[in-house]
Amino acid sequence: MKTMMEGAFILTIASFIAKVLSAIYRIPFQNIVGDEGFYVYQQVYPIYGIAMTFALTGFPQFLSKLVAEQTGPQEKRRILDESYSLLWWSAFILWAITFLFSRGIASSMGDPELAIVIRVASFTFLLMPALSLYRGLFQGELLMVPTAVSQVIEQLLRVGVILLSAVAFTHFSLSVYQTGAFAMSGAFVGGLMAWLILIYYDRKIYGIHLRPQLFLPRIPKKSRLVRRFFVEGGLVSVYSGMLILFQLVDSFLIVNSLTSSGLAEQSAKVAKGIYDRGQPLVQLGLVVATALSATFLPALTKLIIQNNQKKFVMSAKIYLRFTSAIAGAASCGLAVLVPYLNFALFKDSLGNTTLMAFVLAVGLMAEVQAYQSIAQSQGVYLQALKAAAKGFVVKLLATGILVFYLGTLGASLATLLGLFTVLWSLTKAEKKSINRFKKERYFAWKLVGCLFLMLITLLLFFSVIHLTFGALNTRLFPFILSLLAVLLGAGVFIKAAVMLDLFTVREWLLLPFGKKILRIGGKKK
Repeated sequence: MKTMMEGAFILTIASFIAKVLSAIYRIPFQNIVGDEGFYVYQQVYPIYGIAMTFALTGFPQFLSKLVAEQTGPQEKRRILDESYSLLWWSAFILWAITFLFSRGIASSMGDPELAIVIRVASFTFLLMPALSLYRGLFQGELLMVPTAVSQVIEQLLRVGVILLSAVAFTHFSLSVYQTGAFAMSGAFVGGLMAWLILIYYDRKIYGIHLRPQLFLPRIPKKSRLVRRFFVEGGLVSVYSGMLILFQLVDSFLIVNSLTSSGLAEQSAKVAKGIYDRGQPLVQLGLVVATALSATFLPALTKLIIQNNQKKFVMSAKIYLRFTSAIAGAASCGLAVLVPYLNFALFKDSLGNTTLMAFVLAVGLMAEVQAYQSIAQSQGVYLQALKAAAKGFVVKLLATGILVFYLGTLGASLATLLGLFTVLWSLTKAEKKSINRFKKERYFAWKLVGCLFLMLITLLLFFSVIHLTFGALNTRLFPFILSLLAVLLGAGVFIKAAVMLDLFTVREWLLLPFGKKILRIGGKKK
């Protein structure tokens, strides 16, 4: 369990760095190219997001589960070779569809000029097989460093290219669509470097272990593996990229619904760009939840294989408690910080209400990922697929209607409704012994108490600041306030969690720095 949590910590740090980079580039990029330029990039971003979800979390998690199920190195090599063939053909088909039908996709989004950006984004799918293969191998062996390093380097290069595109927009008078295509090419450059890094780690750790065939690999004839690939691998990818899929729905419906409600096309594009400011905030809030999911899945799978049901239930409940606490604090804290972060990062306070609603998706999405990982480790797929389908349908139906009447706030509410539907369905399908984690030791009430104390502290902090300094005038001041508020909120939440016994001493000790937290919090063993 300790090794498992150390792995989660490594991925958390890497994901945090990557998400910080992903959030930071949006600030100068939006500031330079404006809300319309930001809209162009964000409209096509879901295509890149889907490809990277497959390559970073979706299929690596599935492959790590396959690796964990094998008993020897030869079996692991065989299962990876067969899986690679399926990955290659899936990636090729996705690339071909996206590239060849880019004009139709752009027109469906309400903006035919997006076609060039879509074509550039499509090439990211071609990197999916190799990245998934290597990351799945390493994570299945609980070796998280290669995934972590490749992820950070990939983001560094991608961000560098995006910032270069913003400079080119200013100095070479590129259109917002040319700039968007330039920026999107960074995804391919970063992914290529990540592949080279993973090859290096493979040779360093195993020797020349994997030699993926680049062109036309054979499709494995084993129907069971093919079925598992599409059902299990597809399921993990759907849940890992659920917010990306919801964002894809937004790309097709928001601008069209806003123009149908009477808003001018240019204003609709700007409104969509403002709405998209919430994406990096939510991604940042989900960092820990994603890392926990990537690390717990292979470990939970091994417990099922060993038929250790008692330890499995205990581990699953610990996983849910950690996820609920961390994601709950992140979503509530972000909601309070939104007005200040919005002004500090994007120069104005437009869309505050919409963004405050949107960041609440962090808590729901983290719980959804946790329940899905637990279900998958037990080999339960049908209920999870049904839950995802229900949530997607709710999001699809609600977005057009709510955006028509409520503007972009409606899109945020539709996302929350969709995620709540998925979570409700997964909870209903899970074992009662696992769902009891909320009632045991009054965990849910204690968590509410911790969140309440944190929120009251933050609201008092900002009230005093507002009374003392008045309205916001510069961008630096609210940014500094936000950083201070994060430290204050985290400190109050952790102190309350220790004092209210939110976790047992044993659970605290599983966390990185848990012993120090207990000592600082005044908790004795």
